Amino acid sequence: MARLTLILLAAGSSSRFNQDVKKQWLRVGHNPLWHFVANRFETTQLFEKIIITASSDDLPFMPYYADYTFVEGAATRQKSLQNALAEVQTEFVLVSDIARACVSLDFLHTIIKEIDNADCVVPYLPLSDTITYENQTIDRDHVKRIQTPQLSQTAVLREALSTKQEFTDESSAIVAFGGRRKFILGEEDAHKITFAKDLQKIPCLKAPSSDILSGTGFDVHAFDVDGDMWLGGVLIESEYGFKAHSDGDVAIHALIDALLGAAGLGDIGDMFPDNDDAYKGIDSKILLEKVVTKISHLGFEIINVDITIAAQKPRIGKYKLAMRKTLAKVLHLESSRVNIKATTTEKLGFIGRGEGVGVIANANLKYFDWTKI
Repeated sequence: MARLTLILLAAGSSSRFNQDVKKQWLRVGHNPLWHFVANRFETTQLFEKIIITASSDDLPFMPYYADYTFVEGAATRQKSLQNALAEVQTEFVLVSDIARACVSLDFLHTIIKEIDNADCVVPYLPLSDTITYENQTIDRDHVKRIQTPQLSQTAVLREALSTKQEFTDESSAIVAFGGRRKFILGEEDAHKITFAKDLQKIPCLKAPSSDILSGTGFDVHAFDVDGDMWLGGVLIESEYGFKAHSDGDVAIHALIDALLGAAGLGDIGDMFPDNDDAYKGIDSKILLEKVVTKISHLGFEIINVDITIAAQKPRIGKYKLAMRKTLAKVLHLESSRVNIKATTTEKLGFIGRGEGVGVIANANLKYFDWTKI
C-alpha cells in the first residue's frame, strides 16, 4: 500500500522509566526495543517508508542496526513528529510510540481498514472505574483512554500541528484544527511502557539474550617531555608525559575502544574526535565516564575488563592496584573485575627503546536483564 508511511516515535528521554537503560534500548533477544517494534510493523509490508525519531545522542548508533529512515527528534513529542512528517511523501501516515510495543498485527489491519473514513482514526479503551474531576463525578461512558497507533491524513496532520499549542496526540490536534476523528475500540494488551513495572504487562516481549559480548582495544602513545603522565587514571612519577590531544592516558583509551567494540558502537575517534577542541587536554576518566553512561543507556552492562600495559619504562608495578581501584569506580564494578597486567617488550621495538607505551584492553558486556526489575 504505497499510500501509507509509518512514523515510530523513540526520541524520549525515558525519565519516568527510572533505570540506567533507556526503555527504547531494552533488548528483546539481541534487538533493541525500537528495532523489535519496527520489524513487527515492517513484516506487514503495508508501508512505503518507516521513519523513526531518535534523540541526537542515540541517532548516530541506530543505523548500525537497520536501514530505516532516522530523524532527529526534539524536546517534545509534537516537535519530533513534525520533524518526521517532513520526510513523509504519502497521503496517509500511521504514528505510533515505540513504548507501545505489542500492538497486534491483526489490530493494525483493523485500523487501516478505516483509512478513508476520517481525518484521523483513533483506538481507545473504555473505563470501568468511577471517574471524578475536581470533586465532580464524570459519566465514565464519556471518558476514553486514547492509544496509538493513530492513522491520519498527512496534509491535515501537518496543518494541525503547525501551531504553538502543544497536543499529546495526533487526534487532539486534528480535532482542534476542525478535522474529523473516528474512534475504534483498542486493545487491552497494547500497553505503553512508561514505568519499569509496566514491563510486567507486555505479553509479546521475550527476554534479552544471555550471550556475552566481547571487545578488544589497542592504543599507543609516544612520550613527550612536556606534561604529566596519566596511565589507568593514575598519575605516574615520570619525566615524560604523552603526546596526545587529551591527557594521553593510553590505558583508558584502549579500554574505551574495548567497551565500544563489545557494544558494537564504533571506536573512540567516532565519539571523541581528536580534532575537536572540546577534548583538548581532557581528563580521560571523563571520557570513560561518558562511554560507561552511553553503553548503559543503550542496554549493556559491564561484566569485567582486562588491561595489559606494555612499557619498558616507567615501571608501573606499584601503581597497578591504584589503577584497578580508580577504573573500577568509574566502571561501577568491584575492583576484582578490573584486571591490570604489566609487561615489557624485552627492549624490542619502539616500546623497548623507551619511546612510548602500548596497551591492549579486553572488555566483556551483557545485556541489561529487564526481566529482573
